[in-house]
Amino acid sequence: MNRRAMMVSAMTGLIALGATAAATQAFAADQAMEKCYGVAKAGKNDCATKVSSCAGTNKVDGNPNAFIAVPEGTCEKLVGGSLQPKG
Repeated sequence: MNRRAMMVSAMTGLIALGATAAATQAFAADQAMEKCYGVAKAGKNDCATKVSSCAGTNKVDGNPNAFIAVPEGTCEKLVGGSLQPKG
């Protein structure tokens, strides 16, 4: 494959990837989110809790006071998920 064809192929791929990412972000922005307590993994919480000062500082998996944002209607379907902190 010559150099020009490789560059065209690479650029086409990047453009397609960018369009896919933009469509995914637009979908996520339109979807309502809710705070889901008790399901965050250690270090993966979205914001401050009673026992941690900022996002990503939760020390344990499933902390009942730490939350992550999930699509609306999803939280109560998750094992241990709650719309309210448990503590």
